[in-house]
Amino acid sequence: MISYDLSDGVATITMDDGRANALSPAMQEAINETLDRATADDAAVVLAGRDGRFSAGFDLSVMSEGGQAVVDMVIGGFDLSLRLLEWPRPVVAACTGHAMAMGAFLLLSCDERVGADGPFKIAANEVSIGMTMPHTAVALMRMRLTPPAFQRSAILSETFDPQSAVTAGYLDRIVAPDQVLAEAQARAAQFLALDARAHRDTKGRVRAPGLDAMRAARDTDRAELTALFA
Repeated sequence: MISYDLSDGVATITMDDGRANALSPAMQEAINETLDRATADDAAVVLAGRDGRFSAGFDLSVMSEGGQAVVDMVIGGFDLSLRLLEWPRPVVAACTGHAMAMGAFLLLSCDERVGADGPFKIAANEVSIGMTMPHTAVALMRMRLTPPAFQRSAILSETFDPQSAVTAGYLDRIVAPDQVLAEAQARAAQFLALDARAHRDTKGRVRAPGLDAMRAARDTDRAELTALFA
């Protein structure tokens, strides 16, 4: 469900489970394993989806089963988000299609987001399906979305098309669907020309308040989810 390709300092990590690219525990483990490889390779990262689908978010079959698995999956997703936000090299998302819920949060965790133009949906749709937005997701959206889009996205579950997603802050640029991966890889290669130490340290300074808020929110989410599911 995951492929890894390293070329000229850019590690392309492609999610493709043949379906919705749900961020199940197995998918999260596979992504983290490839990030371990990218760490060893000291690489910039391109995180890509399959044609028409970046990720539909958490695996609803795990959600329906309940128990500790739900806690581990949700907290694991936000741990992955934090890992990407703190990645010492540039991280570029190749949003190849729909991105929903945790899939949209992964977009917000990348330094630059290249999206496919077309009839695709990007949304944090928790409220629309009867879920209270996790504290960690709220902290992340507050950090990365424009203030009006943050309110509409979190509270009203607004769905964005690729163009409005750029205005909101989910995406930075859109290109033709068949150009998304190449454009994301080109942007990552371009960013490798930045001074690595300055990029890493400045990223840490810029995001420190938001990351601190996310970590505190994650601990609150863990406690609430444990009480609810485990």
